Amino acid sequence: MSRQDQNKAFLETSFLYGGNAAYIEQLEARYAKDPSSVSAEWREFFEALKDDPASVEKSAAGASWKKTNWPVTPRTDLVSALDGNWAEVEKAIGDKLKGKAEAGKTGASVADVQQATRDSVRALMMIRAYRMRGHLHADLDPLRLEPAKDHEELHPSSYGFTEADWDRKIFIDNVLGLEFATIREMLAILKRTYCSTIGWEFLHISNPAEKGWIQARIEGPDKEIAFTREGKRAILNKLVEAEGFEKFLDVKFTGTKRFGLDGGESLVPALEQIIKRGGNLGVQEIVFGMAHRGRLNVLTQVMGKPHRALFHEFKG
Repeated sequence: MSRQDQNKAFLETSFLYGGNAAYIEQLEARYAKDPSSVSAEWREFFEALKDDPASVEKSAAGASWKKTNWPVTPRTDLVSALDGNWAEVEKAIGDKLKGKAEAGKTGASVADVQQATRDSVRALMMIRAYRMRGHLHADLDPLRLEPAKDHEELHPSSYGFTEADWDRKIFIDNVLGLEFATIREMLAILKRTYCSTIGWEFLHISNPAEKGWIQARIEGPDKEIAFTREGKRAILNKLVEAEGFEKFLDVKFTGTKRFGLDGGESLVPALEQIIKRGGNLGVQEIVFGMAHRGRLNVLTQVMGKPHRALFHEFKG
């Protein structure tokens, strides 16, 4: 048999190939720590290699330049909610409650403080669940054609609260703009904020100040978004104008690429409000980095470009 045939036969029958490298390294590391942890065939193979045990374990641990403490796990609301690591939160809440009890000289026992701490942590878990999963109860069915949704992780009973607990004050450390709140009060704020017709997505933000800025403006007993009758009519008029304009373009210029705003008509009244609010705050100039979709609608409905001029340019 030629050398080439011998090499081919070896490659076709041997367990030594790239796909097995990591597995064999781990086996040898186990052998270096405890030879009896591998089968007799592998013990015989590793004994013949006569590798240094320290080198074997170091090789199996990873590359020489690999950091042992990397990557660092971020301690954010989202990570805490997902990994269930509430130890730090529980300690911080417990210290605050203990301090309040001592300052107020209420004579609260250790058991009372521990129970209050558990209630606070469970309430915070429920609040974070609504921040992450509140959209599962979003109000998307104005005609009430579908049965009401009921996801367990958004129900107080999933966190150990019974109906008897709903009117008991619980320390939540100003998380919803309230230092103390009942379950009933928390649910009213959470459902209004996260289970209505507007979605909020901010837990991915890594900057605590930016995330806190958003929370301070949407959460709380006094943060309900309300419009006057005249304001609602103005918004409706803008929506009707935006949708009517898109329908007209679709009929008049059928098949022409126009980057329509279909499905995103709320952009028009939203931009109107941004401009008005900015003007009240002293903004002197606004520059649009306009996307493709909706540019014709924004030109006419927001920036006031005459329809005649736009259609003339559109026709070429």
